[in-house]
This record gives sequence, C-alpha cells and structure tokens, in this order.
Amino acid sequence: MNVFRQVDVFSEEPLLGNPVAVVHDADGLTDEQMAAFARWTNLSETTFLLRPTDPAADYRLRIFTPGGELPFAGHPTLGSAHAWLEAGGAPRTPGTLVQECGAGLVRLRRAGTLAFAAPPLVRSGPAEPEVVERVAASLRLAPSDLLAVQWVDNGPGWVAARLRDADAVLALEPDFATMGELQVGAVGPYPEGDERAVEVRAFCPDLGVPEDPVTGSLNAGLAQWLIGDVLPGRYIASQGTRLGRSGRVHVERADGETWIGGATTTTIRGELSL
Repeated sequence: MNVFRQVDVFSEEPLLGNPVAVVHDADGLTDEQMAAFARWTNLSETTFLLRPTDPAADYRLRIFTPGGELPFAGHPTLGSAHAWLEAGGAPRTPGTLVQECGAGLVRLRRAGTLAFAAPPLVRSGPAEPEVVERVAASLRLAPSDLLAVQWVDNGPGWVAARLRDADAVLALEPDFATMGELQVGAVGPYPEGDERAVEVRAFCPDLGVPEDPVTGSLNAGLAQWLIGDVLPGRYIASQGTRLGRSGRVHVERADGETWIGGATTTTIRGELSL
C-alpha cells in the first residue's frame, strides 16, 4: 500500500486550480506501474515520491502525463512538495526544499506559499519560420496575429506565442491534429489596472493533455522570456479560465532568479493498491 494524495495547485479555493496525483514511497513501483497509474488517473500529471540519489536533494520525483514521463513540470513540483511536507518530510535546510528530478535539482522556498526557482531553459530564442507557421495554423490564426513566437523549453518542450491581448488568448480554438507533437503556449495581456497581468493557455495533445489547466513550467518559461521587456519583475498570471478554473500563478524575479509560486491544497487522501 502507498499513501496517496491529490493536491490542487495554483488556487486558494479547492477545485479551481490544477490537480496533481501524488504517490508516496514509490521506490517499489515499476516504470510500467507508474505509467499505467498515470494513464488511469487521466490528470495532466501524476507524480511519484522516491528516496533521493543525490545527497543534496530532500526527495526525488518522477513525473508522468497520460502520454509519458517528463523531466520537469511546474505544478507537479509544487503539489508534490506540498504532499511531501504534509506527510512529515523535513528539509535539510529550513524554509528551503531541494527536489531531484529528470531535469536535475530544483530549489523550492516556503514563504507563505510554495514557489520553485525556474530551471534553466534547454531551448530558447525565436522559433524557426516553419515552426511559426505551424503554431499559427494549429491556433487557427494568421502568422500576422502572432506578435512573437519563442522557444521557452525547460523540459516539456514549450514553444510560446504572444498574442495582442487576453481576449485573443481566451478565444483560441486549437487544431490539435495540426499541432501534433508541439507543446504550444499562448499568452496575452489584460488591460492595465487588472490584478491579472496576462492570460495563459497551454496545449500539449501529444502528451495526452489537450489543454493543461494551469502550468508552472510554461509560466516559468514565459517569465524568463518576457520579464523586463514586456512584463514587470513581479506579476500574477491567470490560467484555466476557459476550463472553468481560476488559476493564479505568482511570478517574481529576485536576485537573478525567477520564482513561480501559488497556493496548494490537498483535496483527497487515501491509499493506493497496485
């Protein structure tokens, strides 16, 4: 038997964020069992907490979508850290956690809510012309509707399109067949004075998740791209609106680090038998 928690991430009100399934003490599970359970939960991500192999880490995390394993993902990082702490995990350094995952070591801080330090981008820079054309077609837009298209890949493979405003993001009706293996993000600003700086949407049909409700990894990549030129050093991103969610991602650039945080709430506790 494994202890199981389902944690809602990026919303202070339960059921309005993005849930992650977290399995504790998963060292005895096989890769096949992990993948099968992730397919069964059918959530955007399911995670498994294991003993670390790096002496600098507090725990190790494996992250699965219904379509396969990821080296890193944001909302599973926050939700799994929440579950690990709630189950009695004691970090080596008070107030700071170190997660070991496929992307390496990821630092988290506890300051009211949890936040993770955005990992370095493994691919960045403007997208190639053929990718821009495909992104536009997959979003059912003309290339001229895209203000910019940039690689913001920190593991899942994100390429992001900047649109004129939040309404344009909310109006998207993607063509998933054209999107194929691309993981596409879209971002557009709200009017000045709104508490929400931008609306974000994340599409990843190749991972078995047509639209991810609220996405820490994409927001991390967007922040690393847009802070300074387009966005301020501290802002709130909204995500999940079209899916009936009310995700709020708190973003901050401080001391050379980009921090991605938000509320975390356990909604289900139980035991898993495989």
